[in-house]
Amino acid sequence: MVKVIAIDGPASVGKSTLAKKISEFYNAPLLSSGRLYRAVALEIIQNKIKINDKNKIIRIAKKLKSEDLNSSCLFSSEVDTIASKISSRKYLRNHLIGFQRSFPEKYGKNKKFVIVEGRDIGTEIFPMAEFKIFMWADAKIRAKRRYKQILKKGQKASLVRIYDKINARDTKDLNRKVAPLKPAVNSVLLDTTYLDIEQAFSVVKHILKK
Repeated sequence: MVKVIAIDGPASVGKSTLAKKISEFYNAPLLSSGRLYRAVALEIIQNKIKINDKNKIIRIAKKLKSEDLNSSCLFSSEVDTIASKISSRKYLRNHLIGFQRSFPEKYGKNKKFVIVEGRDIGTEIFPMAEFKIFMWADAKIRAKRRYKQILKKGQKASLVRIYDKINARDTKDLNRKVAPLKPAVNSVLLDTTYLDIEQAFSVVKHILKK
């Protein structure tokens, strides 16, 4: 039976990068739950739907397909803003739980692992996951990493603004009433403040060997 690797953590901590590296090494299917909310946000924007139109947003969630998660339009600042607002809404989270929980069965056949990363995977979506990793890093370090990523793409960025945005997102995620960001009781805490991606990956490989 396929084993679930649940990876959680705050914004810009490197969840997606680490999850992708694990996925490639173990040939394991990967679901980034944040893309679900981004895909819904993109539909809201493209169809000019009001952000409080619960019924239309639920219809979008019900129609989501895996290919919707691969759009190149998912990572704009506008999508980021809308996704952040709708991700705390319980009715939407409830409708996306099914999509996430069905992922291992749909895509994990003949695989040793499937990876699901987000902010509440180990606590809410897969509380019985065989492997739970909660990533963390100092906000200043996360801001610097994000800043360098943006510059590498040839785009302009403000380190101060990125840092402020990360702090604001942390506060929101840690204190929200619905599925707050927190490590599962039996998760492995992986602080990457002083670890690069290769070092973090080495730690994960050691965990998965147990």
